[in-house]
Amino acid sequence: MTSDGAAFPRPINPAERIDAIDVLRGVALLGVLAINVVTIFRVSIFERFLPQNALASPIDSAVETILMLAVDLKALTLFSLLFGAGLAIQFERLATSERRTSLLLRRLAVLLGFGFIHLCLIWNGDILTEYALAGFIVLPFLFGPRWLLAIAALASLGLYLAMQVFPPPGLWPGTAALSQDVVEAHRIYPTGGFLDVLAFRLRELPLFAALHVYIFPRTIGLFLLGAFAWRTGILRNPPRHLLFSIAAACIGLGAALILCHAGGFIAPGRIRALAEPLGTILLALGYGAAIIGFANLASGKRLLGWAAPLGRMAFTNYLAQSLIFGWIFYGYGLGLFGRLGVASALAIGVAVYIGQVFFSAWWLRRYRYGPVEWLWRTLMYGAAQPMARLQIEAVR
Repeated sequence: MTSDGAAFPRPINPAERIDAIDVLRGVALLGVLAINVVTIFRVSIFERFLPQNALASPIDSAVETILMLAVDLKALTLFSLLFGAGLAIQFERLATSERRTSLLLRRLAVLLGFGFIHLCLIWNGDILTEYALAGFIVLPFLFGPRWLLAIAALASLGLYLAMQVFPPPGLWPGTAALSQDVVEAHRIYPTGGFLDVLAFRLRELPLFAALHVYIFPRTIGLFLLGAFAWRTGILRNPPRHLLFSIAAACIGLGAALILCHAGGFIAPGRIRALAEPLGTILLALGYGAAIIGFANLASGKRLLGWAAPLGRMAFTNYLAQSLIFGWIFYGYGLGLFGRLGVASALAIGVAVYIGQVFFSAWWLRRYRYGPVEWLWRTLMYGAAQPMARLQIEAVR
């Protein structure tokens, strides 16, 4: 091993991993899958911003309402928090390396490359590109003290909330542009070949870019908040009673804000515009605290242990979901876009997720990393990482 420990890094011993973080990542992946399959793969995401018709069945309406109130953006919020914590963990593990900055920059650059490929060739609902760009902004703050992370997180989240109250003029397209895109989506996605879908997917990128501009400050803020949570030790050695208290408070307040907004009980105007985005962040924090706290209990480890392998392979599973759902819903596969109700699409998504639970456990009994995770680390360090468990034993 070299003096900085970076050129030939020692694979992480399973005992060094924090299973509760992997569990939370695996559970959050279910929420991300559920929303993606229902709102972006099944139909155009831009239908959400147009007047809705009342043709959905009662069960579809009920399932969609539950997902929108309890899951939508909350799971993605958890993923953003965990990505920030993961970046802080990597920063800490490379503390003795002279190459720490260059390695972390390379890690983000490789992620950006994956994101561009995913965004352009596989699915334009990609979040990896945004994560890589946000990571470049957050990385310099990791060199500062803990209080700087907290202040920067609050400032970024404050900017995000301000943008909900005072939307930047001219950023969001009008109803006519969204309606035209939805019509085109229903014409091309279910019947077009791969090149037809690819061309339309690329034409949609400006609309998706507008969505990302709105949530980009939130992503940065959540990255910083995740890094702050790691620095405080709450993820490393979670104080269980405190976590459950935080969970109860955040879930209660977050759910109240979201339900009041949905029911129109908050006065209209600028105050109401804050209720849903703020409630989403609080509810996600509550979910995260509850799952981390429970996963550190003996009973929680038994009940939630299945999610840890899925969380350790979250990158692989996320990309695999895009490939699978693209084949299911687009014209170069089964062409089910626009033809399924919410409940049916969710059932397909849950079946895929269950399959990934079993596959992840099977794979990690034989290999140290998921295939994409292995490639990411190999490109980051510039040297092939030990993959099979037998290789790891030989290195030790």
